Amino acid sequence: MTIRGTTEGKAKEQKESHRKDPLFHIALIHPEIPQNTGNIGRLSLGVGARLHLVKPLGFDITAKAVRRAGLDYWKDVDLQVHESIHDFLQWTEGRECHLFSTKATTSFSDTTVQKGTVIIFGAETKGVSPEIHRLFSSVQIPMFQRIRSYNLSNSVAIASYFVAQQLSPLWMSPKT
Repeated sequence: MTIRGTTEGKAKEQKESHRKDPLFHIALIHPEIPQNTGNIGRLSLGVGARLHLVKPLGFDITAKAVRRAGLDYWKDVDLQVHESIHDFLQWTEGRECHLFSTKATTSFSDTTVQKGTVIIFGAETKGVSPEIHRLFSSVQIPMFQRIRSYNLSNSVAIASYFVAQQLSPLWMSPKT
């Protein structure tokens, strides 16, 4: 397999380098819907982000279950699974984090981010607990007309492109 004239060995080396130092992080706390997580996994590949899943999950991510869902790219996702919210909170210590919430009053478009930023999203039906809300700065996605919320996968896509545009605008240029 070659990637744009690169040998497979170099591609693997680039992939390993990417895994060590992603552009930013996407974290899903207790996601419930596998299709949303699958879409977000694909998105994370495209934007150079590491995907973090915080257990418990509302679905199975074993190889068999992922294959059955048709997520053939899942093996390439830069994925880190946290066994508990406590493990995840320890990992976030000292990192810039933004919790996306419908309860927030600050628009994410009014923030600036740095490389390594963590964007955090709660479960599709419950969001996150009040305790988690108190730990992170909360931001919302601006909406023309206020609706309850966007779909989780759509929200992550909107936020990811906002972060990627701030951190690395050149990669978003048209390919030649």
